[in-house]
Amino acid sequence: MSELQKHYKGIIAALGENPVREGLLDTPKRAAKAMSYLCQGYEQDLRELVNGALFESESRDMVVVRNIELYSLCEHHLLPFIGKAHVAYIPTGRVLGLSKVARIVDMYARRLQIQENLTQQIAHAIYSTTDASGVAVVIEAQHLCMRMRGVEKQGSEMQTSAMLGSFEQSDGQRQEFMRAVFRA
Repeated sequence: MSELQKHYKGIIAALGENPVREGLLDTPKRAAKAMSYLCQGYEQDLRELVNGALFESESRDMVVVRNIELYSLCEHHLLPFIGKAHVAYIPTGRVLGLSKVARIVDMYARRLQIQENLTQQIAHAIYSTTDASGVAVVIEAQHLCMRMRGVEKQGSEMQTSAMLGSFEQSDGQRQEFMRAVFRA
């Protein structure tokens, strides 16, 4: 039995349940496997993930990838937050393979997180990987720690943003990004 499985068995017992009853017998194993999957971002490396998927391009126009679904775990309560990321960058001679943008989002989301840090981590990873003149990231998410416990506000949604380089300096670029993401 793995260390993680032992801890889950202990948690089940501490909650007052019988960890060896039929319905819970394999739960520590399944929970450990699920948590390992949900936190696999710790085992990933940005350079290995990108794997050279940077391609020469003369494009200097904004590249926007909208509605990248994400799932993460709140580092305060270990409860999920679920949402979508919108990512943009201004290339300077190289573009990033499209799937790599989503993989970068996943790599950082698959860690114990707070949404504010997740947004910054994605932005800085794309900025450093692409040498873009600017990067913008907006994340919209629903937090189960806010919906299932505490204040229990079902309709609440959190939005965070990170603007780097030209997006930080140019109101026009920021507005163009926001219009592309939040089309009316």
